[in-house]
Amino acid sequence: MRVYLDHNATSPLRPAVKAAMLAALEQGGNASSIHAEGRAARKLLDEARGRLAVFLGCLPQMLVFTAGGSEANALALKGAAVERLLVQATSHPSVIENARASGKPVELVPVDGYGHVDVAALRRLLPGPRALLSLILANNETGVIQPLHEVLPLARDHGALLHLDAVQAFGKTPVNFSILGCDLLTVAGHKVGGPRGVGALVIRDGLALAPLISGGGQENHRRAGTENLAAIAGLAALAAEPLVQTYELNDRLEDALTGLPIFSDGVERLSNTTCVALPGAAAETLLMQLDLAGIAVSAGAACSSGKVGKSHVLAAMGVAPELARAAIRISLGWTTSEADITRFITVWQGIAARHPSKAA
Repeated sequence: MRVYLDHNATSPLRPAVKAAMLAALEQGGNASSIHAEGRAARKLLDEARGRLAVFLGCLPQMLVFTAGGSEANALALKGAAVERLLVQATSHPSVIENARASGKPVELVPVDGYGHVDVAALRRLLPGPRALLSLILANNETGVIQPLHEVLPLARDHGALLHLDAVQAFGKTPVNFSILGCDLLTVAGHKVGGPRGVGALVIRDGLALAPLISGGGQENHRRAGTENLAAIAGLAALAAEPLVQTYELNDRLEDALTGLPIFSDGVERLSNTTCVALPGAAAETLLMQLDLAGIAVSAGAACSSGKVGKSHVLAAMGVAPELARAAIRISLGWTTSEADITRFITVWQGIAARHPSKAA
């Protein structure tokens, strides 16, 4: 029996989500059509939008459904009417790369050793032409949650728009648009048992964005294309599911890692995420050894090619390259059990024993 501990990459589909998707697949109409079948599809779409809006603390018309978190990030960065972009150095690649492809000037906002935004540096960067500041609410590699109490007033004082990438935070910690106080918010559900290939961007009421995709009036003319009704229904079904909070399991896991560097330890993190290094080992080798033992984890720098690359997150945090190359990410989810943690600890201790001098 395999042990899956890579939920920050994607998580198995929840039964309630699957049921909502299957029910939506039975609906054959196009939500843009005016006949009875179209009206039924529109009703299903509107209901899903309403449920998700309540969950996120926003108005239904503020939600734009997309094909995933990456597209929602691209819409925020490329569509905002600003003159420059300030992007947290530890942001997801879909933020950093879309910012650089936007044609607007881009500056990376440095972070401290925990992965928190360097407020002093941000204070120096904000003055100037109107900017969009993009932050990652919870980091996909370390799980660190970004404190906003100093950042938000600074952004407001300088007239900057604030975009939060909350893809990893969604479904694991409360994500409420009204409470967060941002202008744009990206969410997706497949990290907590929702469907892949669907996400949403919450846009502050009255804020205009240039669409990435034209050719239809869907999503209030902000994202053309026939809506993926089944995926949207599945995403909205997460609103009725409990948050993925695995504090006790994660504590047990990290107790077994005593003496090893756990990145962003000591500050608020997601309860499911541990990024740890085994000094002297190589992340790719660790992944292979764990996989052969039936355990799926990730390197913090796993990329779309399936290879292990350099972690820009750990580099921005000032982690030494040789230590960053030894880092793996263990991420728990809604299916994780005590037996899974027991199995991981047993296997990990065997692997670590082969590196005694370095691990110590």
